[in-house]
Amino acid sequence: MSDSKLPKALTSPRTRALALCGVLVAALFGVAAFVPLPYTVTWPGMTADTLGAYEDRPVLTIIGAPLRTTEGELRMVTITATNPDQRTTFWRAMKAWFDPKEAVRPTETVYPQDSPAKAEEETAQQMAESQDSATAAALNFLHLSPDQVKVKVDLGDVGGPSAGQMLALGIVDKLSGDGKGGDLTGGLKIAGTGTIDKDGTVGPVGGVPLKTQAAARDGATVFLLPKDECSDAKVNTPGTLRLVPVGTLAESVSALEALRSGGSVPSC
Repeated sequence: MSDSKLPKALTSPRTRALALCGVLVAALFGVAAFVPLPYTVTWPGMTADTLGAYEDRPVLTIIGAPLRTTEGELRMVTITATNPDQRTTFWRAMKAWFDPKEAVRPTETVYPQDSPAKAEEETAQQMAESQDSATAAALNFLHLSPDQVKVKVDLGDVGGPSAGQMLALGIVDKLSGDGKGGDLTGGLKIAGTGTIDKDGTVGPVGGVPLKTQAAARDGATVFLLPKDECSDAKVNTPGTLRLVPVGTLAESVSALEALRSGGSVPSC
């Protein structure tokens, strides 16, 4: 069809300019949809019972003191993320933003190191330090000497510091339970997260909204978390999960005692 047969509104220079701009914008969106962005997608990861086994190996091996037979579970939880050398497209990021089971974070906040090898080395170092701190915190709480009691932790290639609190509780439960012949868990499936210092202080870790989903997925009904992360934990919290904020290992043990006895339990 020739221009002479089209309405003047469709053949004006302004209309043609707008149409050209529309084509260019569409082309830019098309390119942007596939251009890698500096973001990492995260989602609920694996959990492991610190009283049991992971990948067919005991999570905790303790020598130098009598051990108890335990019931219930004390689950550490993780989040999973896209690899540090993998970039996220615009459409993948949009999908994750609108999915309550995923989260999008700047890659540099998830992997501050500049290479996958360095990232793996860093998380492995964090886990080793977390294991040492958890052991020291538990033995200090029980007034046991680290010269007599030795603890080995095996969580495969799981890295990071966030399993500290649950490792410490696992050690306490295996060695002493509730101190009265019973279990810390009261037979329940307890999950949780939080770093731990040698003095027993429980610290924040991040990613709690995804970790609560991992905990509920694997059957936990109670979730222990650092006090400072209560507001984050309320985001998309599974309805079957009870949030219990704590600040120290002693507070964690007391909260579990209150759960068993029907006493007052902290809540977010």
